[in-house]
Amino acid sequence: MKAVNVGVIGTGWCGGIRAEACAASPLVDQLHVAEIREDRLREIAAKTGASSAVEDYRELLDNAEIDTFMISATPESTHYPMAKACLEAGRHVLLEKPIALTLEEADELIALAARNGLKFTIGYSQRFNPKFAYVRQCLTDGSIGKPVSALVSRNVTRNLGSKITGRTRLSPAAMESTHDLDFVLWCLEPARPVRVYSQQAFGAMKEINGAPDIQWIMVTMDSGVVVTVGGGWSLPPAAPNHSQTWIEILGTDGALVVDDTHRDVTLSRIGHGSINPMSSMPGEPVGHLFVGAMASETVHFLEAVAFDRPVMVKPDEARRVMEVYNAADLSVDRGEPVTLPQNR
Repeated sequence: MKAVNVGVIGTGWCGGIRAEACAASPLVDQLHVAEIREDRLREIAAKTGASSAVEDYRELLDNAEIDTFMISATPESTHYPMAKACLEAGRHVLLEKPIALTLEEADELIALAARNGLKFTIGYSQRFNPKFAYVRQCLTDGSIGKPVSALVSRNVTRNLGSKITGRTRLSPAAMESTHDLDFVLWCLEPARPVRVYSQQAFGAMKEINGAPDIQWIMVTMDSGVVVTVGGGWSLPPAAPNHSQTWIEILGTDGALVVDDTHRDVTLSRIGHGSINPMSSMPGEPVGHLFVGAMASETVHFLEAVAFDRPVMVKPDEARRVMEVYNAADLSVDRGEPVTLPQNR
């Protein structure tokens, strides 16, 4: 085992979780953070006891002691150039989704990491959700027989949707359903997607920034399994959940239903209404614990670097997800199914 020196680029919501998880890990020797907002930089540096805190991430690249980077910066257009710079400098990289904005950029990053022998993974944190891991177990151990169909429906609040669509023009498929596409494709391995059909629906979000409220995607696998994934960001302001997900998996010998709508804990306060705490996708600290998947995912990557273990989310898998949601967006534009694979 070797100690890991980590640089976290972007310390907003997700990057803050990454930084705090690194600060708490015995695998990390030095933690360095980069954030363009000066007030947030001071806050996270104080909270984590960071060895250094800078506004320009390139200053961290100049520090030869940092061997690993976690890139949580926004907007999403920053992902490719930042990841490329880190990989070219010979550093291991955990990159939030999406892997890039084009398949060509994704291919370049994948090749660069392989050529330099580096750990490179994408932040598909839902693989670290215990309920989702159980779905995969049931499919791989044959508990429900051969899979026939899979349905995943995910919705997040309008406030969060406005924040996401305000910084990027990427679709619900690319920004919300991407997690569930990754999850389902992971569960159904080695089957591969061969056809994609998708439709969007517009509602409240259109007046805010022209974005669709929801996008539904139907994916046909080469095994014959049919996958339906819906993702939206328009739950009304009164919705008590940050994020809610419903999963149905039908097999030849059974069915599996997963309620991940976070309705099991409700907090009601006079003058504040009701909320469902611990219902965000990344998760949140609760006393001495972290409830959610992102902290576990962060520790997994640290272990992969420290013990030279494989990463769970391989970059080729992230590219495959990108190919599917790109095809979904193309299907919306054409009004017809799109055949995979797209040209490399």
